[in-house]
Amino acid sequence: MDTKRKWWAWHKENPHVYDLFKRFTMQAINRGHKKLSAWLIVNRIRWETSIETKGDDFKISNDFIAYYARLFMHKYPEYQGFFRTKTLKSERYQDE
Repeated sequence: MDTKRKWWAWHKENPHVYDLFKRFTMQAINRGHKKLSAWLIVNRIRWETSIETKGDDFKISNDFIAYYARLFMHKYPEYQGFFRTKTLKSERYQDE
């Protein structure tokens, strides 16, 4: 299974992660940020879920970060470019 499919399966099992990603991203936008690192957002999620909340820890794969950035900008096209993204390997081979 490729990374995108793994992420999508994990995302469907953990929708609260995207809710936090969106919440923290909107918070940054509302504070005036024009660009930000998706890694920063995910690390804040890691902090919130492991330090600030109780319950079982879960891990967000670094391989999934780019997909959360893309999902956010897809759902909120007015913020296209807020996260800098690179072409993923899976995207490179689609055009060949």
